[in-house]
Amino acid sequence: MALFYADPFDTLFQFQQALDSLRASSWLDPGPSGGGTYPPVNVFRKGDDVVIIREVPGVAKSDLRIEVKGRTIRIAGTKSVSSSEQASIHRRERHGGSFDRAVTVPVEIDADRVKAECRDGILALYLPRAEHDKPRSIKVS
Repeated sequence: MALFYADPFDTLFQFQQALDSLRASSWLDPGPSGGGTYPPVNVFRKGDDVVIIREVPGVAKSDLRIEVKGRTIRIAGTKSVSSSEQASIHRRERHGGSFDRAVTVPVEIDADRVKAECRDGILALYLPRAEHDKPRSIKVS
């Protein structure tokens, strides 16, 4: 019977190296408009305006917070996942918790005219372009 002795400091060192390589990888790097652990967003232009579609399954409308300032929109909220106190958990793949994501768009947003709809776990944000940010036609005399 062979016995293997593992140096606890060597094990900790290998664990630290694994964490460092994970942090150094691009997996945790935010993209051009942010990042996070919650599902990503789709952002697209519709005419002069911007539309953001985001999956928010299991998040109550009352648990969503949306803020707009300038070219940035912030989407935050909390997803609650509960289980019966009398049941023991065999497998847990559904996770809950807070999320917070800021998305910067290429145009100035008119915060007073933003519309938000949430249906069947899909959040749709309609972000009208601010009038002062729209290009103006200049007549040449």
